[in-house]
Amino acid sequence: MEFHIWTFILDNLESAGAIGGYVSLSIIGFALISFIIVKRYDKLESQMGPQWAHPIIGSFLGAIPGCGATIVVASLYKNKKISFGGLFATFISTLGEGSFVLLGASNEADVTANLQAYVTITIFGLITGVIFGYISDIFRFRDNSRNNQKNHINDKNNQMKHSILSSILIETIGFYSIIVLAIFLAPSSIMALWGGSIESISGLTYWFSVLLTSSCIIFYCLSQFIYTQHNCYYDAYDIKSTILHAVLDVAMVVTYVFIGLIFANYIIDVIVGADIFDKWMKSSVYIVILLAALIGFIPGCGGMIAVVVAFISIPDFPMAALIAAAIATSGDGIFPLLAVNRKDGLIVSVFGLVVALVVGYMVLLLGF
Repeated sequence: MEFHIWTFILDNLESAGAIGGYVSLSIIGFALISFIIVKRYDKLESQMGPQWAHPIIGSFLGAIPGCGATIVVASLYKNKKISFGGLFATFISTLGEGSFVLLGASNEADVTANLQAYVTITIFGLITGVIFGYISDIFRFRDNSRNNQKNHINDKNNQMKHSILSSILIETIGFYSIIVLAIFLAPSSIMALWGGSIESISGLTYWFSVLLTSSCIIFYCLSQFIYTQHNCYYDAYDIKSTILHAVLDVAMVVTYVFIGLIFANYIIDVIVGADIFDKWMKSSVYIVILLAALIGFIPGCGGMIAVVVAFISIPDFPMAALIAAAIATSGDGIFPLLAVNRKDGLIVSVFGLVVALVVGYMVLLLGF
């Protein structure tokens, strides 16, 4: 089979953009809902219920799609409003931005299968989060210790130097470009979620999807130099900051989806071959679980997104591996946690990986 690099890249740009259309709606929508809730119930951070309930509260917060809950809980932990068990439960149960990719990937896999996978890993995450959250609190694994915000302050001062550049490239050109493209793709994304399409604009939709992915990649790369610590100090009480943060997340998700699709499709279709790769997946499931957990362990949402992309694009990808990655991932909330309390951030990540491997292999024995 002849390989055309340009066609291959365009097709993967389009696939990532098609997923990105729904991801944009979801992330920005959830961000606006969260903003309304925070504005209306501004005492939320001081009323987290009795400490014995923190692992349950944390686990359910983590199950909310996206990384917003982990960022909020990291802030609560910094202000000593939630126990370490509640913090740990949140990070165990979160799927990060990978949840939006899984729910919106109707062009890559069956919608019903994706929804079933989402429900399955959410249930396992909730249960695991509650159990290990209580274990952490009962044995007083970590007291809510003091935080060091020195690095955070220095990072914020460094970013102020980029205010003019960020205003032009990030807050104006990139921001509005992605918003406009997402609005145009919204109807097609909603139709695609249920297996449909708008045939009259299918050609235009293809190129707008390519443009959305390209814009997100450029936007995300630029943001890494300008907004290197944006998760640490975005203002949940400011509508502009909330939407900008959401668009940054959209760019990050779409970029990693594209990277994941490029690697997965190139390895399967070009290097290995679909038949051989399928046999390898079935014969090496224990290695796949280990690799998935390690990839999910990577700070941020990129690792989890890569595993979700593998799940929706690789035949017979084991559910146990997806569950292990979901438990191992910490989402974007790990960055503000590491900024203010590096030791606890590392503990959450490392022990989360251990729990992920234990649960992943147990789930495999149960037949998932």
